[in-house]
Amino acid sequence: MAAITYELVRQDETTGARAGIIHTPHGSFLTPIFMPVGTQASVKGVSPDELKDLGAGIILSNTYHLFLRPGMELIKEAGGLHKFMHWDRAILTDSGGFQVFSLGQLRKITEEGVTFRSHIDGSKKFLSPEVSMQVQMCLGSDIVMAFDECVPYPADYDYAKQSTERTLRWAKRCQQTMTAPNQGLFGIVQGGMYKDLRKWHAAELVDMDFPGYAVGGLSVGEPKELMLEMLDYTTHLLPTNKPRYLMGVGTPDYLVEGVARGIDMFDCVYPTRVARNGMAMTWHGRLVMKNLAYEHDHSVLEEGCGCYACRNGYTRAYIRHLVRAGEIFGLRLLSLHNLWFLEEFTRRMRQSIIDGTFSQFRSAFLANYDPHATTAK
Repeated sequence: MAAITYELVRQDETTGARAGIIHTPHGSFLTPIFMPVGTQASVKGVSPDELKDLGAGIILSNTYHLFLRPGMELIKEAGGLHKFMHWDRAILTDSGGFQVFSLGQLRKITEEGVTFRSHIDGSKKFLSPEVSMQVQMCLGSDIVMAFDECVPYPADYDYAKQSTERTLRWAKRCQQTMTAPNQGLFGIVQGGMYKDLRKWHAAELVDMDFPGYAVGGLSVGEPKELMLEMLDYTTHLLPTNKPRYLMGVGTPDYLVEGVARGIDMFDCVYPTRVARNGMAMTWHGRLVMKNLAYEHDHSVLEEGCGCYACRNGYTRAYIRHLVRAGEIFGLRLLSLHNLWFLEEFTRRMRQSIIDGTFSQFRSAFLANYDPHATTAK
């Protein structure tokens, strides 16, 4: 039996939105789902038990960072990533491709792989499809991502074509190398902003029969309208009986549009990163807690929220004080709130799909949400 399987529960009749269940060796989780990011085997400021309390069924860790520090052999020695970080639910590890892409002038891409300088000590390192798979097998994650090159935006057609063709060759090498029966390897559709390249690449990957597919190379600086156009086009090229994963997206307006186009899984560092900058996510927009408006505001971050901060009565005024004073507890409260918000947001989307009311949910949310607001009701 495959390590990763997808079970469709219900599909919305007017959009592509799906409610499903993904089964893994470390338990099953309901979709749509947002995956908190534990880049270095830890979701910043949040314990595994707290992640369980807010409903996380799967988290993401980063192959590139764990490859550099502490190293795959140490994690293998500890019994794998699950035991190393005391997390007994599902884990997805990305391939390291996006992080290498982000290094810019610090890396060199060849057919064999990518040579780069470590951001930690400047030492020369090498990642290839084979190395990425070997690292991820040592980590023991449930879902393994193929090693790819993320096509930048903008990119001319010739570059995008050459890059996508190489990513396909790399995917074949990943499939040949990944031999662990208890791990599922996902393919990643690239192609830049060119529909013919995405159509070709998706068809080739589908022929390879991966247990799941990701849409890569989006949300890399392109306009939102173009991103949604490419996402809508690409998702329709993927199998309906396999999970679909949109990489690197973590704001609710993008999540609801992704779900409307048939995406099941999302991840992003956004909720914890903005928390460390003193920002809270709400159903109406963003709260910038450093703002003077909250100095005497003794209400919680959002009425009706079930996060640790809100259900225990921590007020905007108190959290503003903590943020301005540089107290770690304030950043933890915001991190817990933001992660709870996204988990609850995806739970409600799922329920609306099951109830047959997703279109109404989507319209109502977008009508009341301002992605540019820095204060909220």
